Amino acid sequence: MSTVDLEKRKRAVKISKAINSIEGVPVSEKAEKIYSQWADGKITGEQMKAQILQMYSRA
Repeated sequence: MSTVDLEKRKRAVKISKAINSIEGVPVSEKAEKIYSQWADGKITGEQMKAQILQMYSRA
């Protein structure tokens, strides 16, 4: 993964956190860790989505 892609991911996470803050919706520590893994290129977008969905599913 290129440095440019990683910078875009980090910026996307920062914007997402700002939007959540404006909306008054806190981001859990667990979700923060998942977002950081994605931003650092350690997991794919699909893996991030699956982990977030699993975290909030009622299964």
